[in-house]
Amino acid sequence: MKFLVRKTHKYLSILISIQLLLWTISGIYFAFNQIELVRGEQYRLPQVFSIDLSKINLVLDAAKSVQVARRFGEEILIVRKETETEYLNFEGVALEKLSREQATSIVSTVTSLTPLAVEEISEPEPGSEYRGRNLPLFKVITQDQENDEINVYVDAISGQVVAIRSEQWRLWDLMWGLHIMDWETRDEINNWLLKLFSVLALISSLTGVFIFFRWDWK
Repeated sequence: MKFLVRKTHKYLSILISIQLLLWTISGIYFAFNQIELVRGEQYRLPQVFSIDLSKINLVLDAAKSVQVARRFGEEILIVRKETETEYLNFEGVALEKLSREQATSIVSTVTSLTPLAVEEISEPEPGSEYRGRNLPLFKVITQDQENDEINVYVDAISGQVVAIRSEQWRLWDLMWGLHIMDWETRDEINNWLLKLFSVLALISSLTGVFIFFRWDWK
């Protein structure tokens, strides 16, 4: 029993030591960084507008949620359903896709960043900066006051800024991938590798505690 516990602790510790170090480093990084700054909230400008809900003249069926937003001075509805998202004006008419120039104008209006270039994204890419967002998107490449390049992603229909990605976010994303042991998409927190190493780490900790308190085994 003595031999088995010590050998188990020894070899498990060697096996998981690198991942334990990565968990610790990434955990320290998360603790010392504000998620709001990582997400680029400091670049967003306050947006205040009033809405007259009596102007809504339509019936919505099977909607999971309805959000009111503003796009170029016009109030719009973002209707999320089970399998799709609809973008409508208050009369129920579907909205047209924005132009690249309009996307650039939106970024200039709602953020403190300076647009440099714009491109349209219509295909999903695993592990991308914009993963989890509805497509199509406009990627507006911008600069902040320190001339750092920052990508702003604008929904091509609603005109909402759905993501702001800087080097700080990319480092956070890298740390997150190392933390959950999903280095490709950095989204799958229930992957088998994380589960396996979590169990091994638990066994290593328990055997270490057991050995420490059984001082008579020396």
